[in-house]
Amino acid sequence: MAEKKQNIGLVITIAAIASTGGLLFGFDTGVISGALPFLRQSWGLTTGQQELVTTAVLVGAVLGALSSGRITDIVGRKKVIIVTSLIFAAGSILTGAAPSMWFLVFSRILLGVAIGISSFAVPLYISEISPTRVRGAMVSSFQLMITIGIVASYFSDLAFADESNPFSWRWMFYVGVFPAIILLVGMLFLPETPRFLFAKGKEEEGRRVLEKVEDPALVEAAIKKIKDEIALEQESVGFSELFSKTWRTPLMIAIGIMFVQQFVGINTVIYYAPTLFIIAGFEGARAAIAATVSVGVVNVLATVVAMFMIDKLGRRKLYFIGLVGIMISLTALGIFFFMKDSLGENLRFVIVGTVLIYIVFFAISLGPLGWLIISEIFPLKIRGVGMSVGALSNWFFNGIVAFTFLKLAWLFTGDGMEITNKAVVDGKEVITTDPNPAGAFLLYAAIAVLGIIWGLKYIPETKGVSLEEIEEHWRAGKTPNEL
Repeated sequence: MAEKKQNIGLVITIAAIASTGGLLFGFDTGVISGALPFLRQSWGLTTGQQELVTTAVLVGAVLGALSSGRITDIVGRKKVIIVTSLIFAAGSILTGAAPSMWFLVFSRILLGVAIGISSFAVPLYISEISPTRVRGAMVSSFQLMITIGIVASYFSDLAFADESNPFSWRWMFYVGVFPAIILLVGMLFLPETPRFLFAKGKEEEGRRVLEKVEDPALVEAAIKKIKDEIALEQESVGFSELFSKTWRTPLMIAIGIMFVQQFVGINTVIYYAPTLFIIAGFEGARAAIAATVSVGVVNVLATVVAMFMIDKLGRRKLYFIGLVGIMISLTALGIFFFMKDSLGENLRFVIVGTVLIYIVFFAISLGPLGWLIISEIFPLKIRGVGMSVGALSNWFFNGIVAFTFLKLAWLFTGDGMEITNKAVVDGKEVITTDPNPAGAFLLYAAIAVLGIIWGLKYIPETKGVSLEEIEEHWRAGKTPNEL
């Protein structure tokens, strides 16, 4: 009994420490939202410069994601995560101390590299070291920690937001050092994964790790499964195989669902929420950031709900429920911004409420489904390359949306539709003119409609279907909605 309790304690410790990588992922993704209004004040950033600073982290994420797979196979999951924690810490310090916009862009690219690597290495580490019976819950903790990291960044932004100090954004970035240190110190005391150790011929060491974390009755079965997977990986195929007739459909699903996930505009909210709320009429960056905190909290709670709903309702049903809600919410946002004059001061409250509804529908559907479905539709021998294409598609589409949101908002802002607000800079009142994002949100709503139509043909129901059955389905040339 004592041994079993010790194993459970170790498993919980591993999950808590390793999942800090997810928290850092979310924190460094979301922190820019609260910093952006102050960056605009302190350095007078243009629309294009704001988008550049925001998108820089996504450029780095693509670079990190591209390099992470091969590196983790060579040096190990644990060492890669340790190095990533150092990059997170360095990136947080450099962004906080940035003397110029271009230095900040470079520093955010560095942070993005850490995010890209952690998005691959941390879930891989957790999945390979988790006991069989709780593996799903432990891997899901990574996605949950991302949302917690986002809301933590919003609280941090709120804590350091100072209307009288345009450079208060510096401490918003510095805070990222602390979870990076926790990850670094914690990982130094955690073991390497049994999967990696067996792959490198260190079977005795791998067995010792398994005996510490796995149920004693399942150790031998786990070892056999690991060895079978290693043997199968030696037969794995490259990217060219993905474009063969057999795997063309799952490849289209992987890219398509990531397109829909990003082009319904989720990261316009994650990255630009305070900016959006200032446009809607909130007076000052601090008030807008306070409203943004509610977005982060709702995102976390809805993600928790989604973890319980996915295996009960199924993938297709959640996909369509979510997209219908997303489409209605985006349409409402567009209409409300068009009605800005008649709504007056009520506009800000209506916008916040509608954004919260949008977040709920996204968090229970496209948020978790994108990553879940791409992990299910490929058989084991091509799952690695298939998921990497899906992940790269996600970062690529994410970057396009982040880099074009404010441009789209200006593009669809006709004469007289501009939104004028007041800001205080160095104790002086400054009048700012912002774009009306109504047209941008209606465009995202139209993409949501296209996503519904596309999903009717391409979204499979993988609930309760084994990988072997899915592979046989594709080989038989059947369509996704026949699963």
